[in-house]
Amino acid sequence: MGDPGAGAAFPWLVADVGGTNARFALVEGPGERPGRVRSLPTREHAGLAEAAAAYLAEEGARPGAACLAVAGPVSAGRYRLTNADWAPGTAERVRDSLGLPVLRIVNDFEALAMALPHLAGDDLRPVGGGAPPVPDGTERLAVLGPGTGLGVAGLLPLDGRWVPLPGEGGHVDVPAATDREIEVLRLLRAEPGVGSAEHLLSGSGLVRLHRLLGVIHGVRVEPMTAARICAADEDPLCAETIEVFCALLGSFAGNAALTLGARGGLYLGGGILPRIADALDRSDFRSRFESKPPVEDYLRAIPTALIVHPGPALVGAAAFLSQTRTSRSLETP
Repeated sequence: MGDPGAGAAFPWLVADVGGTNARFALVEGPGERPGRVRSLPTREHAGLAEAAAAYLAEEGARPGAACLAVAGPVSAGRYRLTNADWAPGTAERVRDSLGLPVLRIVNDFEALAMALPHLAGDDLRPVGGGAPPVPDGTERLAVLGPGTGLGVAGLLPLDGRWVPLPGEGGHVDVPAATDREIEVLRLLRAEPGVGSAEHLLSGSGLVRLHRLLGVIHGVRVEPMTAARICAADEDPLCAETIEVFCALLGSFAGNAALTLGARGGLYLGGGILPRIADALDRSDFRSRFESKPPVEDYLRAIPTALIVHPGPALVGAAAFLSQTRTSRSLETP
């Protein structure tokens, strides 16, 4: 990793802030991975600056630069958390509040994309056979993942650098393919305010999918959390929920790989999939990923892998700072 510019002394502050938890860490020196990781409940803090200040007070640290990844759209230094009660804010306000010379705020999946070239070995678990992706700086990459929401991003090699391609791809249509999935989609669209892929392929979406499958089977479903559904693999309806979830995710991932031209590999992130890694391996994920006539060969050549590193967005936030060539960068590229 290079130097982010004059005045950006170590340590660097990095963060991965979602609707449930805000994870902070410090990068102590060049080439080092983030350490001193702490997770703070998002709801216990008034905003991003306040959560970061609480972490820095606990650690007694005065960073020379920061890159904070947030689960929501970021544009021209303005950010909004999609699944939290925090008011929208600006990078400039957070920077001034923390007294930092360098601060960037980026989308969390933008940071996750930036982490991809720095993940290898035990950080990854191949999905669907074969080896995990090995970025060589010539092909595009993609990452997506269900968690509190459904994130999607691409990564483009350009003149020896990596350029992230953020977006709101989790809000595209549900890629229903079977009669059962079409019936789920019909029931989903009958509910007010829902209908996108994120409403099934996320933590709350997993709960919703479980309930809608119960409706299809004509059974009254006990309300369950996503964590309980993932753990209850001996329950037939929970097992079916995971099966449908993985199949839909495979179709969604294939669409993302085609849209982004991710011939270098597609990575799976988010908080849900590591809990169901074995079920994901057994599922129709990979077959649905490839089943896109007439481009099956194109997709068959794209490796897919599950990210099992405990803090990849923190690694990506550090990579952002490493590519910064100015001492005062407030906006996303």
